[in-house]
Amino acid sequence: MKYHINKNGDKTLYLQLYEQIKTDIVNNVYPYGTKLPSKRFMAVETDISVISVEHAYALLSDEGYIEAKPKSGYFVIYKNSDFQTVSDTPYEIEVNHNIHNATSEFPYTVLAKTMRKVLSDYNQNILVKSPNHGCAELRLAVCAYLARSNGIVVRPEQVIIGSGAEYLYSLIIQLLGNNRIFALETPSYDKIRKVYRANSVKCDMLKLGRDGIKTSELERTSATVLHITPFNSFPSGITATASKRREYIQWAEKCNGYIIEDNYDSELTVSKKNEDSVFSLSDGGSVIYLNTFSRTIAPSVRIGYMILPESLLNDFEKKLGFYSCTVPVFEQYVLAELLKSGDFERHINRIRRQKRKLLQKK
Repeated sequence: MKYHINKNGDKTLYLQLYEQIKTDIVNNVYPYGTKLPSKRFMAVETDISVISVEHAYALLSDEGYIEAKPKSGYFVIYKNSDFQTVSDTPYEIEVNHNIHNATSEFPYTVLAKTMRKVLSDYNQNILVKSPNHGCAELRLAVCAYLARSNGIVVRPEQVIIGSGAEYLYSLIIQLLGNNRIFALETPSYDKIRKVYRANSVKCDMLKLGRDGIKTSELERTSATVLHITPFNSFPSGITATASKRREYIQWAEKCNGYIIEDNYDSELTVSKKNEDSVFSLSDGGSVIYLNTFSRTIAPSVRIGYMILPESLLNDFEKKLGFYSCTVPVFEQYVLAELLKSGDFERHINRIRRQKRKLLQKK
């Protein structure tokens, strides 16, 4: 067994094993349908506990690289070269209209304490107009958070702060042009389509299968922009598998198009780690990453951000650099402090633990 686990390293043992096995799956060392070594065998070979192996296998299963078969073991379901997946088979999507109504119950006391700290630390600086793309403090904090939690490594210059997803959608339309066809998931959050159509964008609605947009739908569309919500898509609750996420990347490369990765709700997974984003799986050249804090903190927190690929930075500056930031600096400083202090991630981890406990009781 070639896996080497550094027990004195910064990363946990199960994450080290997870990353090495995932690399082998993607590189076809474990082809589709291959059975992975048993948990006990892997534990002996890597000199770690069976529990650590279980955690690694659970993450791989959560992200769609492997699946457990009762009394048989774990099998690879990731397809690298052949993306003809089960999504093209008949599949009825169950719609859950309560997904967007749930709250994450961010502790008010923590929020109030952070606000008082910002008022004390920044004083009259909270009255100053924000830089057009957002305050440096928040853009730096977002970069650090994404690197820790999602493996997304970007520069602050790539981060654009705005008042919620709908505002950021409109910026993307102006950046890419409304003469393009935008492909959207169906079913999907209805406001996405409404914002695009209000901006005179032609939308092509692509049907979802059990693991994401159907391959046949991707092949038939003439769109050059693909808007996806790869985690817990509303209202279906579908999460795109690892194979499907890479298929989206191949689609963008083939048509020289762009992907808008709308990762709303992605932090509130039951997994111990965030699912791999399409942005982190790609070379970053064709994916615009977008997320907000209205789900993770409170609906009243109208703060969102998008990560632009390096290739679009000059175009954005020329076309839209004059736009003023739509989020007050006080709110930006508060969010930056929540990210820097670790309070935001502690809250996220607490919600995840609660979700796992609820699942175990079922």
